[in-house]
Amino acid sequence: MTAQSTALDTYLQRLPMILDKVEALRQLADDHFGHDPDAIHWGHVGDLGRVDQALDDLLAIFDGQAE
Repeated sequence: MTAQSTALDTYLQRLPMILDKVEALRQLADDHFGHDPDAIHWGHVGDLGRVDQALDDLLAIFDGQAE
């Protein structure tokens, strides 16, 4: 094996980083993204709409089944 990384090596290195970010997003969501639930306004709703769309876009890349 050469010192040059293979695609699989790089893939396996990146996967845990993505999983860490997904978990961080889950933790943020569990905490209402740091917002006081009693102070939620339409700007927060819009932010979540953009996040929802971005997640749909990501899912579409990998499974083509995003709604």
